[in-house]
Amino acid sequence: MTSTDQPRRVRLHHLQQAKEDRRPLTMLTAYDALIAPILEAAGVDMLLVGDSLGNVTLGFDSTLKVTVDDMERAVGAVARSTSRPLIVADLPFGSYETGPQAAFQTAARLMRAGAHAVKLEGGTERVPAIEMLVAGGIPVMGHIGYTPQSEHALGGPRLQGRGSEGERLWADALALQDAGAFGIVLEMVPAQLAKEITKALKVPTIGIGAGPRCDGQVLVWSDMAGMTEWTPSFVRRFGELGAQLQRAAAEYVGAVRQGSFPGPDNYRVE
Repeated sequence: MTSTDQPRRVRLHHLQQAKEDRRPLTMLTAYDALIAPILEAAGVDMLLVGDSLGNVTLGFDSTLKVTVDDMERAVGAVARSTSRPLIVADLPFGSYETGPQAAFQTAARLMRAGAHAVKLEGGTERVPAIEMLVAGGIPVMGHIGYTPQSEHALGGPRLQGRGSEGERLWADALALQDAGAFGIVLEMVPAQLAKEITKALKVPTIGIGAGPRCDGQVLVWSDMAGMTEWTPSFVRRFGELGAQLQRAAAEYVGAVRQGSFPGPDNYRVE
């Protein structure tokens, strides 16, 4: 969406209209009230309060240690600091796998915290949970391909859907759509397969490491902005904020130690 046609609040029908109009959708992660409004001002359509919170801000080595409490606080911070993007919240590991009721209880907490929709990982095995959430008025985004919460079962971050595995992804995508998901994230899926699934589905697809022919794209904001030395191969670094922040902090440290800060312009002399 351009700055002239952005709705006051992005809603599900806007996403569906974007797919029909072949207008690419944009999504970035956000976890706090500092970054979320900056991304909103940039015009992003959706903010994903992802369980990547664990890696990006909590210092964990995976998403598996993120709790519902962690997600609830992050969702609240993003919701309180923005007014236009659609806010999608991840259901964290261990909070929904036991069945539809567990999924509903977790999703309800995140919706009360300010989310407009939730996202969960998995294919046909998640259909009962999605159906229950949708019946209860909670919009659901699916997530198939590489699913980080299943990293140990999948053997790490590896491309999914090669060869005969593609048939399983097709079945998963169609099952999630039929269950009522309003959109599906395709992560680390062969570009041609992602293109074909996107063309066949009625609901939007959001790609990450799945090529350019999905209906939209999502990235972890800190990867996109170059906050760390390493980023995944499918990421384009649109800035180098990490290096800039380090330089700014180093200049501050030097100024304090040299006695040039605070200077006369930084305080009032009575």
